[in-house]
Amino acid sequence: MTLTDRINNDIKEAMKAKESVRLEALRAIKAELLLMKTSAGATGEIPEAEAVKMLQKMVKQRKESAEIYKSQNRDDLYAQEMAQVSFIQPYLPSQMSDAELTAAIQEIIERTGASSLKELGKVMGIASKELAGKAEGKAISEKVKVLLS
Repeated sequence: MTLTDRINNDIKEAMKAKESVRLEALRAIKAELLLMKTSAGATGEIPEAEAVKMLQKMVKQRKESAEIYKSQNRDDLYAQEMAQVSFIQPYLPSQMSDAELTAAIQEIIERTGASSLKELGKVMGIASKELAGKAEGKAISEKVKVLLS
């Protein structure tokens, strides 16, 4: 079952259950998928990696919005954004644990022969490609900095 099919089925379920926040999050995903399918140069099918990137971007946007709302004491809007994050995240592949991330980055550092923060870019380039979808970019960056320092 494709991501689009899963989203459409879940939209129906959310409508039947009258879950408005979940429905809003699912409709946002569906809108992004439609944009990806119909954009210039699109083939009509969305590669899995592109769909994961899109979902990660949506989660990141909502978390950033939630932080802004929290800093402005808008707990109602903060809660709504975080609820949407919780409905989007199940469509993402499972994230690596801290120990798995450390081991993967340590292996990349050994492979590249990096030994200082000057070589951060070399390690980040490889780590970003290999760990895309498995860990957030911010977490990868922080872990590389810690391991290289």
